[in-house]
Amino acid sequence: MAEPASARLQVAVEVAGIAATPAAIEERAAALLESLRRVLPFQAGWIALLDPERRRLVPLVSPGYDDTARAYLTSPAGVAEIELLGLDRARPPMRLCDFPVPPGEVRGWAEYLRPAGFREGLGVGLFAPDGRHLGQLTLNTESAAHPTDAARDLIGVLAPLIAQAVDPLRSVATAAQLVHGALAGIVLTRAGHPLPLPGLGAHPLLREDSALLAVAAHLADGRAHTVFLCPQAGPDAAVGYLRVTVLACASQPPHHLVAAVLVALPGDLHGLTRRELEVLGLLIEGWTNARIAAALVIAPRTVATHMENILAKLGAETRALAAVRALGQGLYVPRPLTGVQG
Repeated sequence: MAEPASARLQVAVEVAGIAATPAAIEERAAALLESLRRVLPFQAGWIALLDPERRRLVPLVSPGYDDTARAYLTSPAGVAEIELLGLDRARPPMRLCDFPVPPGEVRGWAEYLRPAGFREGLGVGLFAPDGRHLGQLTLNTESAAHPTDAARDLIGVLAPLIAQAVDPLRSVATAAQLVHGALAGIVLTRAGHPLPLPGLGAHPLLREDSALLAVAAHLADGRAHTVFLCPQAGPDAAVGYLRVTVLACASQPPHHLVAAVLVALPGDLHGLTRRELEVLGLLIEGWTNARIAAALVIAPRTVATHMENILAKLGAETRALAAVRALGQGLYVPRPLTGVQG
C-alpha cells in the first residue's frame, strides 16, 4: 500500500492531469470526484457551478443525493446558505464541525442531509485566479470520522486546480485566442452583462450601456460566429472603425454565458469611405436605393454613385454579391451603430 504522503501526491498529480484534459466539463467533474474519493471516502458529493443571474447552482455531477435534497441545495435558498456559511469567499474547506453557526440552524443539513443518513461533510468554494466565484465542491459522509484534517487540508490545496478544470470561461478564452489582433474582449451573459475575458483588457465600447453589446447579442442569436464593424470617433472627430468578432459560447453549464465579444483594428476596408460603408450596411439589410436616399437625406443619384463605387471596390458584379462579400469580409456596419433611422 502506498504511504499516505505518496498517495496524496499521486492524487494531486491526477487532479492536475484531469484539469488539463480537453474533455467535456461534466466528464472532467466526474473524473475529479473519483480521484477525491481516494482522499475522502464519501457517500455523496457534487461539483456545481453558480449561475449568478438566477442565483442557482447547476450540478456537473452529483452522485449520492436524492432528488429532494438536490432540488433544495441547488435552489436560491441553497445558495443563500453557502453565503451564510462564508463559502462564497475564498477560504479553507469547511467541515460540519467547522460551521460558524449550529448545524441545526442550517436547513439544508437539518432537513435534507442528516435525515438521509449523513453525519459529516466538507464544502469549499471554487474560485478562478481572477477571483470569480465559480461554484462549489461538497462531499458528504455517513461516518463522523471523515473528513480527516489531512483530507480537508489536501482538498484545500487541490481546490484551485479543481476550479481551473470546471471554469466555464476556459473554452471561451481559448477560442478568443484565435481572433487575430484582439485588443479587448468581454463575455456577454444571458442578462446582457459584460464579464471580463481572461487575457484581454477592457474597452469603452464594451461597457454594459454600450449599443455595441445590444447589437452583438442580437447578431449572436443562432450564429456561431459573426464579424462586423463598429464606428468610433477619434480625437480629431474623424470616424474610424473597430472590427468586432462575436463568438457564441458553447452550451454548457451553468448556461448563462452567451457570447464572447472582441474588438480589434479594422484591417483592410478596401478603400470604402464612411458613407460607402454606411450605404453598404443598409444594402446588406435589404434596403432599396430610394429608402437609403430618404434615410440619409441624399439624392437617389448619389446613392447610385455610392453603389457603383462599392461594387468596384469589392470586385462584385451585383448588389447581392457585394452584400455576400461584405459580410464574409466583416465589412458590415449594423444600422443601430450608425444612427440612421429606419
